[in-house]
Amino acid sequence: MKLLIADDEPAVRALVHATLEGDDYLILEAGDGMEALEVSRSEHPRLVLLDIMMPRLDGLEVVMLTAQAQERDHDRGMAAGADDYFTKPFSPLALLRMVEELREERRREPSQSERGERPLPGYAAGRPSPGRR
Repeated sequence: MKLLIADDEPAVRALVHATLEGDDYLILEAGDGMEALEVSRSEHPRLVLLDIMMPRLDGLEVVMLTAQAQERDHDRGMAAGADDYFTKPFSPLALLRMVEELREERRREPSQSERGERPLPGYAAGRPSPGRR
C-alpha cells in the first residue's frame, strides 16, 4: 500500500518511516504542506499521515462526499473528524454554501501557526493521540 508521511519535523518522519518500513508499504514523504499536496496529487497514496500545522500550507477542513447515506455512515464520518458530510446525489448550492462558509471562517480566524502556537506533542484538540497515555 502506498502511503504518505507529511510532517515538517524530520525526526517524526524518520520514526514513522522506520515503524512502517518492511511491511509491504511504499512510503512517500513530504516536509511541508505544499509538498504534501503535490505528492498526493502525483502519487495518489491510499493513506496520508498528516501533520496539519506545517510551513507553506497548514490547516485542514475535511468534507466527506460519498454515496454512503446511512445514518451510521454519517456518524462514523463525523466521528473520524469530518467537518461536514455530503451524500450523493447532493445539492450543488448546498455544497457551494458550505465551502464558502468554511472559507470565510478561515479568513476570520488565524491558524495556530499564525498565532505562534503548537500543540503539546502527542495531543490533538486537547485529547491524547492514540498510543499515548
